[in-house]
Amino acid sequence: MLEARDLTRVWGKGDAAQTAVDRVDLSVGRGEIVAIVGPSGSGKSTLGALLAGIDRPTGGSIVAAGARIDQLNDNGLARWRSEHVGIVFQDFHLLPTLTAAENVELALKLKGQRRGRRKPARAALDEVGLADKVGRLPSQLSGGEQQRVAIARALVVAPALLVADEPTGSLDQSTGHAVFEQLLGLRDRGTTIVFITHDPELAGAADRIITMVDGHIVAEERVR
Repeated sequence: MLEARDLTRVWGKGDAAQTAVDRVDLSVGRGEIVAIVGPSGSGKSTLGALLAGIDRPTGGSIVAAGARIDQLNDNGLARWRSEHVGIVFQDFHLLPTLTAAENVELALKLKGQRRGRRKPARAALDEVGLADKVGRLPSQLSGGEQQRVAIARALVVAPALLVADEPTGSLDQSTGHAVFEQLLGLRDRGTTIVFITHDPELAGAADRIITMVDGHIVAEERVR
């Protein structure tokens, strides 16, 4: 499903250059759930952004959902993301002028669904406990509610690949774990899941835990 080879991401140039991801090799099987853990600044979020196709590597290759995404142009990469990837990151990326329901519907529209978007969008919001917030703008929602809209947006398209960076970071523990279980349920629809977390309990729900330090993968643990 996903294979990265010699993957590298360098920020800056010359003496100011910093290597966030350093020659990483990673393979993830179809339907597998992989947790990425490690200290702050270890390159976890950068790796997630590369795998999701929202950042480009400085070197190396990524094959995901049947495409060599590091070789796609900007339009091709945007189309690949809309068709194959669900993304849940800490800063939500909700469009401020669209309601919660419209933000979720947009994911279906970008995937190419021309009609019948309203019902599944509202069902996804209901799944994350926001049935009474469908008409609210992001500015009218709390941080935790905005995070749940972002999760509903990922749920509604049942993507081939889900990349999530601290997907429950804005939620209280009980709500976070309940919503996280819904994300994991995407595997039953064939989704491969890569998520970044500082929560050992969430990491323990994965099939495999990968530990990063200073841009390198330093350990792998098979959980199940």
